[in-house]
Amino acid sequence: MAEHLTEPGGGVRLYVEAALGSAVRVAPDDGQTHYLLRVMRAKTGDRLSLFNGRDGEWRARIAEVSKRACVLECETQTGQQQEVPDLWLVFAPVKKTPADYLAQKATELGVRALQPVFTRRTIVTRINSERMRANAIEAAEQSGRVSVPDTREAVTFDKLLARWPAERHILFCDEAGDAAPVADALQDAPAGPWAIFTGPEGGFDPVERALLQALPHVTPVSLGARILRADTAALAALAVWQAIKGDWRT
Repeated sequence: MAEHLTEPGGGVRLYVEAALGSAVRVAPDDGQTHYLLRVMRAKTGDRLSLFNGRDGEWRARIAEVSKRACVLECETQTGQQQEVPDLWLVFAPVKKTPADYLAQKATELGVRALQPVFTRRTIVTRINSERMRANAIEAAEQSGRVSVPDTREAVTFDKLLARWPAERHILFCDEAGDAAPVADALQDAPAGPWAIFTGPEGGFDPVERALLQALPHVTPVSLGARILRADTAALAALAVWQAIKGDWRT
């Protein structure tokens, strides 16, 4: 790893849990240490970028190196902390596409929280939350984000709706109904916190559709004339929302 790798457009970025600030020293975890010393062949004095989701982005140098450990020291802040729009992705995991793929792409698209949900038609019965978070962290490091999405434990559809915050708007990807095109529906949609709901293979069942439509602040939408895979639908809806209501406008 050479110092020029941390110039704009490239470089090593690591997410850490520790607080960051001028002259603060950080010990990377075992996986990060292996990556720096064994994969990148880093040496004392080499530089990289650090972020923790709270203190912005910092340029740091490798201050100490031993056989199995290293210490990073923050030098200067290179970016302020910036929040992504308050958008959740509520998705039913599907068998053919692991949740870690969706976590990567949704992180790149700027989602704030990832909420897996088990619906009546969901085939998948388990989610590896640790792996989903690891993939979200890696995507944040590679995409330039200074935050990592909140990756939540999977819950049942009924339990999620029972505790749903009334003020959060829902963009309901409803391919079984006669919904408005997503771009049209979002043009005059209100600001505030939002969530995108996408179902499993075969979509939400009629009872779930009725429960969703009975909630306040629900906007059913269509994603076009073609049938989309569940993961494609989730990413398409995220992209359209970001383009019309989110931070793609700035």
